[in-house]
Amino acid sequence: MREFSLPALYEVPADGNLTDLLRRNAAQHPDTPVIGRKRGGGWEDITSTTFLAEVRSAAKGLIAAGVSPGDRVGLMSRTRYEWTLLDFAIWSAGGVTVPVYETSSPEQIAWILGDSGAVACLVESEAHTKAVESVRDRLADLRHVWQIEPADGGADGGAIAQLAAEGAEIDDATVEERSSVANADSPATIVYTSGTTGRPKGCVLSHRAFFAECGNVVERLRPMFRPGEGSVLLFLPVAHVFGRLVQVASMLAPIKLGHVSDVKTLTDELGSFRPTMVLGVPRVFEKVFNTARAKAQADGKGKIFDKAAETAIAYSRARDTEAGPSLKLKFQHKVFDKLVFSKLRAVLGGRATHAISGGAPLGERLGHFYRGIGFTVLEGYGLSESCAATAFNPYDRQKIGTVGQPLPGSVVRIADDGEVMLHGEHLFSGYWNNQQATDEALSDGWFHTGDIGTLDADGFLTITGRKKEILVTAGGKNVAPAVIEDRIRGHALVAECMVVGDGRPFVGALLTVDEEFLPRWAEEHGKSGLPHGELLADPELRAELQKAVDEGNEAVSRAESVRKFRVLSTQFTEESGHITPSLKLKRGVVAKDFADEIEALYSA
Repeated sequence: MREFSLPALYEVPADGNLTDLLRRNAAQHPDTPVIGRKRGGGWEDITSTTFLAEVRSAAKGLIAAGVSPGDRVGLMSRTRYEWTLLDFAIWSAGGVTVPVYETSSPEQIAWILGDSGAVACLVESEAHTKAVESVRDRLADLRHVWQIEPADGGADGGAIAQLAAEGAEIDDATVEERSSVANADSPATIVYTSGTTGRPKGCVLSHRAFFAECGNVVERLRPMFRPGEGSVLLFLPVAHVFGRLVQVASMLAPIKLGHVSDVKTLTDELGSFRPTMVLGVPRVFEKVFNTARAKAQADGKGKIFDKAAETAIAYSRARDTEAGPSLKLKFQHKVFDKLVFSKLRAVLGGRATHAISGGAPLGERLGHFYRGIGFTVLEGYGLSESCAATAFNPYDRQKIGTVGQPLPGSVVRIADDGEVMLHGEHLFSGYWNNQQATDEALSDGWFHTGDIGTLDADGFLTITGRKKEILVTAGGKNVAPAVIEDRIRGHALVAECMVVGDGRPFVGALLTVDEEFLPRWAEEHGKSGLPHGELLADPELRAELQKAVDEGNEAVSRAESVRKFRVLSTQFTEESGHITPSLKLKRGVVAKDFADEIEALYSA
């Protein structure tokens, strides 16, 4: 057994709650923009004073509607300004926010709102309203549904205007009183897990957990959270705990927070908002790299880009050696910085020098590539139960390939069987209405994550897989799928990869092809006219996918390597039920739905 801890850098308030941040900001930084709100074609700054007033106005409407201290209120929307506004308004009314992914099905909505006992729900669109209404008969506690986007062409003004009107008779003193009801240990939110197996469980996260989490993240990364100077563009789902970390940490710092609802417009919004810091998931950083490489190839500059990428990786790796980069490497790096790297940094907004990545492994090669171009991606690791990041790479002491050191003020322990265990104030207090699951996950203050990992001498954590996902081949070899899957998924043509082989003679894989890059590849190889099915069976395409598999196999031993793969003609999507809203594979569902494809891998 091995463990590592770091002293806390932030003193968690003995009492109080997250609404205190808004009053503090308005008092200490009254004219500082804390929100950048997209209006029309530009960004409008909203000061801390204005934001507090808008939160109070919405909170008055909730109080007038009968939302009482401790009541649960659902919030279902894409990432947008109103999400943050209403989250703090719910807290200001004394309520507990229950996030619902905007892509959730009526069945999922019914489970989350029903299990939490939500008395009200704020939704974004008419489609969301209809989805909630379709299961209303199963929601005995639900009394109100408000819609953020105005219905019927805007006549009703939408939820914000409705709440302001309904709360017109509520005075500021009442809101102040309600805002002070919750203490540090009161539930702030119930975040339902993605549910890769069985029904989602509601993680109860207190105000204390958010203070411990966000306060220590901000203090350890303080140069990235400079009050009045820093800014971050949030495009992750705020229903996910990582998105909430960004939101609360921005208010705690404080720095300016912007929202992007559609990731398809992310590149344009990065260019106009120009954040000083980016937070994302590995797939975003993979897409940026693959898109830039594909564009260079289309412009006949593919070899230059590849040489620049190799230079960036070599330069970054050399920085970790005692000798450092050679004079020749420094010269090559300087040349490519003008030709390639500066353009890539411009795509990411032009001002940001750092990003934080979580949700899945980024991969060592991509980590070195980004640091090599002057845009350092700091990997972290966390779960809903740990209020997002429970480990992350510090800006001044990064170890690429690891998920960093423990959150200051917490402890990471590696059990004898390799399981990662956590201890600290940032942890959840239990699963809502599920004592059995709580008892299984929490023991003497330690949370059993279910992840397998290692700690090095400096306390840097490496995640190697999930206990429940470990495959054991017929030959008795234990295989952690995540290692090779993440490597294969890094190829531009691969959308998803699932390794199989439990009880089988060798390891195989199911692949789906990235529909965004497939047409580009087909055009470059003179195969644009081929039907989709023929294209997927094309020998050249198979050879390219084999390269992706070969690259993945380099990360593991021969016994763990993928010997055969099958290309699926469909995609793994949330709608198909094969991935969760946070992009995790539902392995059991995939294995069941594609059982014939898996059998075909071994039939020969």
